[in-house]
Formats: sequence, C-alpha cells, structure tokens
Amino acid sequence: MSESPRITVIMGIYNCADTLIEALESLENQTYKRFKVVLCDDGSKDNTLEVAYKWAETHPNYIVIWNKRNIKLAATLNHCLDYVDTEYVARMDGDDISLSTRFEKEIDFLDKHPEYAFISCPMIYFDTDGDYRIGRAKAEPTKIDFTRNTPFCHAPVLMRRNALEVIGRYTAEPKTERIEDYYLWHKFYCKGYRGYNLQEPLYKMRNGRDAFARRKFLDRWRGYKVTTEVCRNLGFSYPWVYGIPAFLKAFVPSFLVRIIKTKLR
Repeated sequence: MSESPRITVIMGIYNCADTLIEALESLENQTYKRFKVVLCDDGSKDNTLEVAYKWAETHPNYIVIWNKRNIKLAATLNHCLDYVDTEYVARMDGDDISLSTRFEKEIDFLDKHPEYAFISCPMIYFDTDGDYRIGRAKAEPTKIDFTRNTPFCHAPVLMRRNALEVIGRYTAEPKTERIEDYYLWHKFYCKGYRGYNLQEPLYKMRNGRDAFARRKFLDRWRGYKVTTEVCRNLGFSYPWVYGIPAFLKAFVPSFLVRIIKTKLR
C-alpha cells in the first residue's frame, strides 16, 4: 500500500480453516485498498490458526494474534481492538464474503456524512447450494427500531474508532453472547450516536438455511433479558413489554421455528 491504512478489519476466527482463505481473498479483492487486518484465533480446534499464519507470511498488512482459550466473540473483538490505530474499524467473519466495492462505498458514505458513527447494509445469505435470501434494512433506524430486533447487521459494519472507544467497545459478558451486536448498537444510541444502512447488500453471509432453528432455549432467554435492558436504557416505558416476543420465542420448538421461517421466505 502506497498510503497508510484508514481501515482496520477485526476478525475473530474460530474453526473456519476450510473457509478462511475465501474470506480473506474477498478482502484482497476490495477496490478500496487502504486497510489492514487483525485476525484473532479464539481457541480453534482445527488448523485455523495455522492457515492464518501462513496467509500473513505473504500479506504484510495482516496481523495474527490468538487467545489462550476460547473467550467468545465480544472479548475476541476487544482483543483485536488493542491493535487498532486507524480512523475506521470494519468487521468480517472467517466464513463470509465481502463484495468487492464494500469498503469503497462504506467509507465514501461516512467521509461524506460525519453525523453517522457507523454504517452497515443488508446481507446476502448463502450455503453450499448458493444464494437463497437477500436481507432488508431500514436506512435510518431510530430508537423505536430496537424494540423489534437488531436494526443493523454486524459483519458488514464500518465504525468510527473514536466513537467505538467512547462507548466502551463491546460488552464482553455472558448476557450478550450471540447478541453482542444488538447490545453494541444500543450503546451507540445511548451516547447520542446514530448509524445508517446502505440499501445495497455488500456482504455475503454463509448461513445454513435452518441456522435460525438451532438457537437454544438459553439463547432466546438471553434475547428476552437483553431486549428488556436495551429498551430500558433507551428510555422506553414498560421495557419488559418489548421483550415479550423474545420471551415467547424461548418456548417455541425449533422444528416449528423452521416451518414458520420457511413459509416466510
């Protein structure tokens, strides 16, 4: 790179040896080149760390670190942030694909719109049989959108590092496991920051078609508890009311969730 990086991509990698190279190649195919990458292995049981080290040997803008034990995504991303010194922070997962113009379009938007602290976009969902769904996202979510679901996709996000530091980074606690992004967005909004969703999908998420049905009871129970806390922190009266849908989901059998989701596609 002839110019210093403006973006650092933080990647928590775990048991993704078979897909990691494809994910990293999608970064190398970006039309915007001023970025570097921090890869943190979270105690993988396969050879993910070996694959990452081998890649970094021939790509000097990649840093590889590792956790002594599996500490989950939020703590892993905070570990990555210890190595970040750029203006912007991007996310990426080790089994997904960033479309080639992702960084170009995201950084162009944030450079032109200082009123937003971060930007995301809808995702294309794919599996071994190909693409099967394109998500949707409200362009300018407000606090009320947090009462329904997470208003932003996590993996395609680009954030201003100074704002991320102001809100205290990710909350690495058991209560946020699998919903660390929802909790992060609400911390931005509690501090007066806002986010924006581009309407063009710039990211492909590898996700089995029945992945939504594999959520365990405890995952859905955490969803209820965190939704209630988020709505309380955002100033809504009777915040427990907004947690009821998540509470009810905790008692819906996985096979029924699968049927409902399939009908909605």
